[in-house]
Amino acid sequence: MNQNKLLALAALVLVVLVIVSSTIYTVDEREKAVVVRFGEVIRYDDKPGLHVKTPFLDNVRFYPSLILTLDAEPQQFATLEKKYVVVDSYVKWRIIDVLKFYVAVGGDEGKARERLSQVINSGLRGEFGKRTVKDVISGDRRKIMELLSVNADKDASEFGIEVVDVRIQRVEFPTEVRDSVYRNMAAERARIAKELRAKGAEQAEKIRANAERQRDITLAEAYRDAERLRGEGDARAIAVTGRAFSVNPEFYSLYRSLNAYRESFKSRDDILVVDPSADFFRYFKNPRRGASTAQ
Repeated sequence: MNQNKLLALAALVLVVLVIVSSTIYTVDEREKAVVVRFGEVIRYDDKPGLHVKTPFLDNVRFYPSLILTLDAEPQQFATLEKKYVVVDSYVKWRIIDVLKFYVAVGGDEGKARERLSQVINSGLRGEFGKRTVKDVISGDRRKIMELLSVNADKDASEFGIEVVDVRIQRVEFPTEVRDSVYRNMAAERARIAKELRAKGAEQAEKIRANAERQRDITLAEAYRDAERLRGEGDARAIAVTGRAFSVNPEFYSLYRSLNAYRESFKSRDDILVVDPSADFFRYFKNPRRGASTAQ
């Protein structure tokens, strides 16, 4: 009997716990909750904390209230010149109106991401179609992101979603176009490098020609100065020699004869055929002739 009472009491406690657990629910600060009864929203504005619902009839759906990230797959969009570019973007978004969110997409976060992707892609297609490749790659990228954020937030508000930010991470050409662009860029850089080398060679040639001209001018001036100095030296030597000759002509004659002897008899093998009585040998015959004559 006591055992039956214990079993009944245990069953009663279990039932009470089940009823309590299906009656009480907790809303976290990072969540939003929707209470649904037979597909109809009963309550959606619960504050964080402990709440009560009708057991077995009410169902609670929880959704994150934090900022979420939608990182979509890169998509191709045509620019104003009908050139396609691959755009990689991401969106920061969050649920601000959980009732609208539940009604619009059935509370399905995956469906909400799909709808939001459609909104962003439509905005990107429109903005890129108004601009050239140069604009979308560098010039207007910031402006495009600002416009997308504003317009996407306006469209996504119908789903109870707030678009916090839209960012374009990368804009590039498709693979087949990118290879062609890289080849063109390489050819352009090669052409510029060739022009720069040609200009450098031209400048080097000018510098080299100017240096050679300066060298020739310097050498010519040095040669001119050297010839002038040599001429002045020769003139002074001739003047000195003339004065010496006028003072003692016989000594000068002896000096010249000695130089002639030195040049004529440099080697033992030298042969000179001259009349012994010639004037060439007069200082060999009478070395003191000059002195006596001078006296």
